[in-house]
Amino acid sequence: MEFLVGLAMSFGSTLRDVAPIVLMLVVFQALVLRQKLPRLKQITSGFALVVIGLSLFLVGLEDALFPIGETMATQLTASNLATTAVEVRWMDYVVVYAFAAAIGFATTIAEPPLIAVALKAESASGGAISAWGLRLAVAVGVAIGVSLGCFRIVTGTPLQWYIIVAYIIVMIQTVFASRTIMPLAYDSGGVTTSTVTVPVVAALGLGLASNIPGRSALIDGFGLIAFASVFPIMSVLSYSLISSTLAKRKHTPRKTEH
Repeated sequence: MEFLVGLAMSFGSTLRDVAPIVLMLVVFQALVLRQKLPRLKQITSGFALVVIGLSLFLVGLEDALFPIGETMATQLTASNLATTAVEVRWMDYVVVYAFAAAIGFATTIAEPPLIAVALKAESASGGAISAWGLRLAVAVGVAIGVSLGCFRIVTGTPLQWYIIVAYIIVMIQTVFASRTIMPLAYDSGGVTTSTVTVPVVAALGLGLASNIPGRSALIDGFGLIAFASVFPIMSVLSYSLISSTLAKRKHTPRKTEH
């Protein structure tokens, strides 16, 4: 019964959130373009599926994704609490960093917006950009970023220094990056922080900060999403630079000795 009530509330809130989008599209089509909506039945059924899918996702978010992130963080840090009650040592939490990298990689690979952008990039580039290659590059960036973010929570070091250094590296990479990959790299940082990654990563950060002695859930628990946003930009730009370098070496004729 509680599940049905929660599902009904989720359906109502999703319908309320989607309604302005539908209203804007209908008004723009009728008043600005002055044309009927093409494929009305297909659009209507599509919006209905979107509402149902988002409703089910929100229920799963509250019942599974948020709790599992906090539970895993609690379990991973539980064995270290007794030995690190006085002093927190970063090397005692290597398993946490490994788990954070794994969960960051897995959630990013499953991120629907990233899949959509990768497929569009492959189509627009005529196959020059591989959808799987782009997804793997972004996932590796998120894995490194989330793992480093967990290291920051454990050590309690200032967040701003990590972000400042990361964006300085991004600016340096941008100078040498190809113009064709640069916009896609910057977009990759946004599409990763979406429906799947954000809930799990946020729950992981809050759960970790709540179980590390001397850390604040409010001050230290947040910030992982910032790492998950900037490091994919770095990884995609690095992927582009490495690919272009290898391609140049492959097409450069070798000098033969006489």
